[in-house]
Amino acid sequence: LLFLSCIFQMDTTQESYLDLFPLDAIVYLTPDSENVLEDIDPNKVYILGGLVDESIHKKLTLQRAQEQSLQTARLPIREYMVKTVNTKNYHSETLAINQVFDVLSTYYETRSWPAALKAGVSSGKGYVLPDAVK
Repeated sequence: LLFLSCIFQMDTTQESYLDLFPLDAIVYLTPDSENVLEDIDPNKVYILGGLVDESIHKKLTLQRAQEQSLQTARLPIREYMVKTVNTKNYHSETLAINQVFDVLSTYYETRSWPAALKAGVSSGKGYVLPDAVK
């Protein structure tokens, strides 16, 4: 499991994040959350839920966070990006861990969600920034 503090100290451990941090300091990032991540709070620890096959284990990360009574949030993809027309009619807000990390680290540096989402959300996900639509 990968967890990040706001200065992007990264660590891996066999210990549970539930044993390492207070519950109210943990934000579990999941594409299924109703809560939009609006800013990064330096007093929070953000849990990147892991790569989940969205067609088989839909909402698994959200359910896990709810079972553990954790705050959840999702990246603001819908708020800053638009769906593109593509041959597969495919649109997904589920990102790999490295993509989520790219979004978070770019946002932390730039304080710009459009710049951050451009850095981490590939066009293959079916979303682009509005200015990229022709």
